[in-house]
Amino acid sequence: MIDTLLDAVRRYTQLHADAAGVARTPIPGLTTLRATAPSGLDYAIARPLVALVVQGSKQVAMAGQAFTFSAGDSLLITADVPTASRILHASVGEPYLSLVLDLDPAVIAELTVEMTAAPVTDAAPVQVEPTDADVADAALRLMRLVERPASVPVLQAQLVREMHYWLLAGRHGAAIRRLGYPDGHVRRVARAVAVLRAEFARPLTVAHLAAVAGMSPSSFHQHFRAVTSLSPLQFQKQLRLIEARRLMLSQGLNPGQAAFSVGYESVPQFTREYGRMFGAPPVRDMKSARNGMEAAA
Repeated sequence: MIDTLLDAVRRYTQLHADAAGVARTPIPGLTTLRATAPSGLDYAIARPLVALVVQGSKQVAMAGQAFTFSAGDSLLITADVPTASRILHASVGEPYLSLVLDLDPAVIAELTVEMTAAPVTDAAPVQVEPTDADVADAALRLMRLVERPASVPVLQAQLVREMHYWLLAGRHGAAIRRLGYPDGHVRRVARAVAVLRAEFARPLTVAHLAAVAGMSPSSFHQHFRAVTSLSPLQFQKQLRLIEARRLMLSQGLNPGQAAFSVGYESVPQFTREYGRMFGAPPVRDMKSARNGMEAAA
């Protein structure tokens, strides 16, 4: 019997998925996902990654654009961008299944030097394309490797590198390549984003973030918006609101506790901004989200 990527992902998620459907592998940055029912919206600030869908379908929205992808498609995200996603088609008999690999800028930089020069584009940070056969084949060999734990330390680096190679050589290559330039504006913005992710609860000035990125404030503001679709302060606000929502859902904090935990000084301001982002004030949104979780369970 010939093993397929669908078989391998299904088998691994059945054995290792947690209550949220996430099955982390022993290979850093490689994760598989499983869902047995359509979901509500999940809000996040995504990192650069590629997701190969092997069963079911999903929708991701970013900056007013919605991308729908299903079995045989790959979702590419080349920057830290805010997304709202939901599972569209999934059931107990045919769950939604996907494999996600975090993109490694250092590996991309090494490969870019070795590969034939190709144009670098300023493509949109979120794209959906059919999965290249070579990428799917490399992904299958990675999944076979995780089932042989003793071999992982020896072989993981070269297989992860090979998957990055096929991504660069395929239809996503031009968009991914820009992640490999240390002095390019994408990597410079990424340095500032790392500070925002780590310190979002405290006041951060554009001047400070621009200095981290090695840019003038005006140039930084322009490039930051071009890469992430948001201004630096809008990005920080969304980080705060997404984390506040997570705290209310996972730890049962009330809106006031969540607001102060993520850096807000005014609960009314938090409530207003929360409602604009999530479509409902915190109390009503929590009730709706918990009802949806109970229905799915």
